[in-house]
Amino acid sequence: MVTPLKDFNEHVIKVVDEVSKGVVTITTVKLGFESIFGTVPIRGLGSGFLIGENIIVTNAHVVSDARVVDVIFFDGSRFDGRVLIADTYRDVALVSVEKVPDGIRPLPLGDSNKLRVGEIVFAVGSPLGLPGPTVTMGVISAVGRNIVGENVALEDLIQTDAAINPGNSGGPLVNVDGMAVGMVTAIIPYAQGVGFAIPINTVKRVLEMIKLYGRPVRAMIGVYAASITPQLASAYRLPLKRGLIIVRVIPGTPAYEARIAPGDIITKIAGKEVSDVRELRRAVEDSIMQGYVELEVYRQGYGYRRVKVPIMVEEVG
Repeated sequence: MVTPLKDFNEHVIKVVDEVSKGVVTITTVKLGFESIFGTVPIRGLGSGFLIGENIIVTNAHVVSDARVVDVIFFDGSRFDGRVLIADTYRDVALVSVEKVPDGIRPLPLGDSNKLRVGEIVFAVGSPLGLPGPTVTMGVISAVGRNIVGENVALEDLIQTDAAINPGNSGGPLVNVDGMAVGMVTAIIPYAQGVGFAIPINTVKRVLEMIKLYGRPVRAMIGVYAASITPQLASAYRLPLKRGLIIVRVIPGTPAYEARIAPGDIITKIAGKEVSDVRELRRAVEDSIMQGYVELEVYRQGYGYRRVKVPIMVEEVG
């Protein structure tokens, strides 16, 4: 008798087998410096996955500054890799190879905006230098996590309890349908069941920017904002239940010069309603060529009033 559990098991085996063919091991050689020996080669290890005819996506921290990049497919075939772009801020890099073994197809890309907490996912990669892709299973523990450092700002990260080890970086996080929904990027040392992946929509966004501008770009107006929820609106007695409330304005930035202030509520940007910080960031990036973006703001004064504020857009980095 075939049980639903057995059917699911067979489905997972088939999905993992297909996905693993598009996952690669990436080995690198970088130059380091030691006080005694001077310049020395440092070997690195990571993972990646095929997203185009001969294009592989991985983490920027896996291949940045590498003098040698080798790409190894599941069948053992090895090719020289060429780093096309390395967006260290978003930790996304693209690597090209001259050819791909026969029968290997790019991984289909899902929609990370539709992920739900509790959804089953698989991390596929080459942890600890073990040969061939290996697979771990877990669930989506949380979404919208942020890790901000001096030269990196990983936003809207996916948190998962799927086991992630050194060498997994750059490998795909896939759902039960075999769609890549994220790219593994970080683990928290000494914490059990806490790993992070970059949403696949961030990878798609990098690809879009390359088509638009020829490179990944960053742009800013100088605000920190939060999405208004019914709970937030009720707690702070806000006049609106949708939009973005300004939490902080960075001094000296275009938003500061335009007199945007904490407590202002952005209802539209570039003429479109906005309720998510990602929509704000995308609209600002899309306005780089134009040089400015117009916000519609609900502003507190003597009561609330709606104003339109043009703000200069600055490309950074």
